[in-house]
Amino acid sequence: MMVARAHLNGVKTVTRRFSTWLYQAPRSTRARRLARVICLLSFIQPCARNVPAADDGANSAAGAAIEPATLAVIVNDADPLSRRIGAYYAQRRHIPEKNLIHVSFTPGKPGMTRGEFERVMASVNARVSPSVQAYALAWTVPYRVDCMSITTAFAAGYDPAFCASGCKATRASPYFDSDSRRPHEDFAWRPAMLLAGTGFDDVKALIDRGVAADGAHPRGTAYLVSTSNTARNGRSHFYPGIILMQSDRFAVELIKGDTLRYRTNVMFYFTGLAKVSGIETNRYLPGAIADHLTSAGGKLIDSKQMSSLRWIEAGATGSYGTVVEPCAFTQKFPRPDIVINRYLDGESLLAAYWKSVAWPGQGVFIGEPLAAPFRKVTADNQDGNRTLPAAAGQH
Repeated sequence: MMVARAHLNGVKTVTRRFSTWLYQAPRSTRARRLARVICLLSFIQPCARNVPAADDGANSAAGAAIEPATLAVIVNDADPLSRRIGAYYAQRRHIPEKNLIHVSFTPGKPGMTRGEFERVMASVNARVSPSVQAYALAWTVPYRVDCMSITTAFAAGYDPAFCASGCKATRASPYFDSDSRRPHEDFAWRPAMLLAGTGFDDVKALIDRGVAADGAHPRGTAYLVSTSNTARNGRSHFYPGIILMQSDRFAVELIKGDTLRYRTNVMFYFTGLAKVSGIETNRYLPGAIADHLTSAGGKLIDSKQMSSLRWIEAGATGSYGTVVEPCAFTQKFPRPDIVINRYLDGESLLAAYWKSVAWPGQGVFIGEPLAAPFRKVTADNQDGNRTLPAAAGQH
């Protein structure tokens, strides 16, 4: 019964969004839009095939979105850089003192063992407030716990079902494409994101971009890059749907090629290559999301492919990469259609990005969790300081 009700709620949500998109348009454009839908449905796959059912609380409007009062910052006291990042982030985002959780583990290693993680997690669980819905992790490494990503380990606990040896499915996320505003209350998950960079200055610039993004409603472009690399270009079949559903409210450009250079208004950049050239020539707007589908982008400091940190260095505010071989399952990578739609609807970077990955066990999320460029700013949530400092990739 609960699964059926959740499925019905999902159908209602899709129907409501489609009706709004169609009928709020001027009468003269409705026929054109409807014709585009009919044409599109004739050649693309259904978009929501892998959406897992959520519990009854997922569609509840009660409670606030993820915000400073419901975000905990985890700091590794054995790492001076982690302490510095945690203190700066808490100051910039006005994180309550009780939401700064101090732990201690050996710094500098790409991975944690399961035993070490479970000791750290026990310390976190003993300190975290029940109201906390998500985590910011104030370090770059470790990014992995044995065979799974550290952001999913913090979100849901260590579970071998999130791992895979070879090309296999992994445990699904109940948070995927849900309308949940409070994931811990709804699913007992606390999604996590790394405040990561190659040094303090990079992480500071990342944080400042996230704060500057809030409520800015930037007039940028979503660049959807369809590359020559067939194995890594699997997400391109979502692109026609994005153009159809979003181009009336945000600029979308389809690029057929392997490079994107000298663009001054990048808000979204999705591609699929082992290494992406020219990303440093672009200007990324505050709050920008950029990632590349490949096997080892989430190996942040020791990848033979392009590390997802390169996007942060270039000026993006959020990125994602897998930490162990995922094979070419699009479910293990962000769905561009979902993250763009939810971000434009005003959700935070953490919420929109996490909700776009169906099987997140092997992928690490990096960025400034609270960035919300398309959220309506009110007297209650306005930060009042959006000055964007000079940073790499800002030309």
